Amino acid sequence: MLRDALGAGRRILVAFSGGVDSSYLAWAAHRALGRDALAVTAASPSYPASHRAMAERIVSEFGIPHRFVETHEMESGDYRANRPDRCYHCKSELFRVLGDLRAELGFDAVAYGVNADDTGDFRPGHRAAAEHDVLSPLLEAGLGKQEVRWLSRAAGLPTADLPASACLSSRLPYGTEVTRERLRQVEEGEERLRGLGFRQVRLRHHGPLARVEIEPSELPRALDPATASAIVAAIKPLGFRWVSLDLEGYRTGSLNEVLPLAGRSSR
Repeated sequence: MLRDALGAGRRILVAFSGGVDSSYLAWAAHRALGRDALAVTAASPSYPASHRAMAERIVSEFGIPHRFVETHEMESGDYRANRPDRCYHCKSELFRVLGDLRAELGFDAVAYGVNADDTGDFRPGHRAAAEHDVLSPLLEAGLGKQEVRWLSRAAGLPTADLPASACLSSRLPYGTEVTRERLRQVEEGEERLRGLGFRQVRLRHHGPLARVEIEPSELPRALDPATASAIVAAIKPLGFRWVSLDLEGYRTGSLNEVLPLAGRSSR
């Protein structure tokens, strides 16, 4: 079904971030279409350097045709305002740039890596994809996250067991303006946490407070007094007054937990 979905697009640009889903989609498109598939990575202040390194590694190891483009979502006041539809404005800019590139290079379609499990969360970016006629081959084939990981492992992709990833702006609570400095603090903070040996982390930026989410299985080590002191020593110099450890641990979409309240506030 995935091969059929890819074949229907003829010559395809694949939005490729270096994450689990987009990496498998880029690999599968390359296998199905060869030079008629081009992986395209959008560089912007919200795109972590670690993701760029993984993207470059994958295209190098698997011989996938690839190029970088720049997106300018930071120039949009709607994006910087960081309302619950922030992802819509980000994806709109991405698909606009990819649409222009598709026309320039003579490709037939743009595809991105939304999967069947993503439909269960708040995904305004999917609305942008629909408006720009972007293909969703993984979703069309009914593939969820676990299936994509299994298939990635079978393909030998280094992303098969990669922790879930998202853009750096997703670490800022809705209503907190997206700025380059805040994105820098988040990226550097998460790199420092990984440097302490934690695999799955999020640094949620609450102004002077850094709220650290760590995979629940790693929480016992994080709660050790010596390790907790090391976390504070790593994060506080980045410009935070306080550092807290979220006792619920890491979970995707934790900032969406306030959406009903945000909706009432906006009204």
